Amino acid sequence: MACPFFHPTEPVETPGSGTRRQVPLGDTYDGECRASAPACHPNDEELKNWCNLGYVREWCPRFLQSARVDAARFTVSGDRQDTIVITYVLEGDHRPLEHGRLEYGVAHDRFRNPPADPNVHQQALAYVRAYLRRKKSPATSGGPSRR
Repeated sequence: MACPFFHPTEPVETPGSGTRRQVPLGDTYDGECRASAPACHPNDEELKNWCNLGYVREWCPRFLQSARVDAARFTVSGDRQDTIVITYVLEGDHRPLEHGRLEYGVAHDRFRNPPADPNVHQQALAYVRAYLRRKKSPATSGGPSRR
């Protein structure tokens, strides 16, 4: 569940991570806070502990207290060779407020039905791209097939 105001731009390596920590977008991301204009770049601690995780209304000084949504959650609900289906839920006070289904065209690297909110759109793209990176990783492939 990432912060609803987080606009991820690129995955970053987490220093000293021998074991991979699970994060809502599949990887830890660098990015911008778009809680207010102009957008700003959070520091490394804020990115790690707030932006990438969500539910930071009480801790982050930039979080808009009037915001309805506290976090965005994503999951792969379908995976065909040419299409990845992502289900998303926007949460407020640990309850679902809105949900939807997004179809990502692998060949075109875009959603066929992108969400209207640019932060949700960018987070969904980050999530599906992290999923595809893990899917292609030799460590997760299970090795050569046997006949």
